[in-house]
Amino acid sequence: MRLLTGLLLSTTSLAAMALEFTPGDILSQWDRHSFQGDTRYQRVEVDGQAALHAVCNDATASGLFYREEIDLRETPVMEWRWRVDDTFRDIDETTRAGDDYPARIYVVEEHRVLRWRTRAVNYVWSSMQAAGNHWENAYASQARMIAIRGPEDTGEGWRTERRNVREDFQRFHGRSPERINAVAIMTDCDDTGQTAEAWYGEIRFLSED
Repeated sequence: MRLLTGLLLSTTSLAAMALEFTPGDILSQWDRHSFQGDTRYQRVEVDGQAALHAVCNDATASGLFYREEIDLRETPVMEWRWRVDDTFRDIDETTRAGDDYPARIYVVEEHRVLRWRTRAVNYVWSSMQAAGNHWENAYASQARMIAIRGPEDTGEGWRTERRNVREDFQRFHGRSPERINAVAIMTDCDDTGQTAEAWYGEIRFLSED
């Protein structure tokens, strides 16, 4: 799946505070972008809680994007909830033919003038890789893929994750940005042609405390 490069629009700095996006916020306020057709996203209730349900079954790849600056000096920690009950079969996610994920959340540090300096970190629910593995994206070497969950974690209900985004940029890209310019969710199946389904809960940016 081709990643976001040069897509972001003008940004607005946010005051230093914790940010929280509910599934309803993500669906109604984030921008839609299609790389290939349209993955279906809708707000649902799961276990009595709001969730964003993603279904990909027609070789589609589209996501929902929040395109405003997030200050990593004040809120470097991203916390989110997600759920995947099944993953893709017999794929190689390090190749273009296998570059699909039932669930991913990614963050982007964009350079609109020097676009070759744009970097992204993708937190993915992997179909083949064990949690903790990481690799370059098959389409864009400036994007790093990190398996937060693997196939062994499917069917276990909701999982809550926490990552220090600024530290991950330092680890995987050798830089410690003061801010990112976008965060996105995406469930895609355009390269494999298989079926994917996922649920996303709240996404929050927090201080290290």
